[in-house]
Amino acid sequence: YARVTSLAERSFGSGGVFAERYVANARHVEVQVFGDGEGNVVTLGDRDCSLQRRNQKVVEEAPAPALPDEVRRRLHDSSRALAAGIGYRSAGTVEFVYDPERQDASFLEVNARLQVEHPVTEEVTGTDLVAWMLRLAGGDASFLPPYAETGAVPVRGHAVEARLYAE
Repeated sequence: YARVTSLAERSFGSGGVFAERYVANARHVEVQVFGDGEGNVVTLGDRDCSLQRRNQKVVEEAPAPALPDEVRRRLHDSSRALAAGIGYRSAGTVEFVYDPERQDASFLEVNARLQVEHPVTEEVTGTDLVAWMLRLAGGDASFLPPYAETGAVPVRGHAVEARLYAE
């Protein structure tokens, strides 16, 4: 404890530390969002990115498998609320650590950019997020209103992306 608080003091100017609950079988679940900067935000499904090596995602799967409907709804609702609350504009990802044993998710981070795993989202939603970003940059958000009424782009089917690493 003394070593950790000392390191925190030297690195951050404060010796405060906190402990997080350990999640034995944690899953990394992401929700894709898109906002128009005016508070209108839609979700475009979710992804499971739990299979990682050296903190790099290896397999992404959309939608996240075996995620209870209630948990999925909570993740989507909270992601929309977060992005809308800050007037988010463009594509982004809200990430969570999911504990399947407790059926509980904890906020991890927001990636305010289009991530490399976006193709699995595009496959299950039939969207082109890059085209959406370009249209929005040009001042056209006319594609969002039909989805904004429900808050979500419908998801159909299943998609998997795998990355190959040569070592």
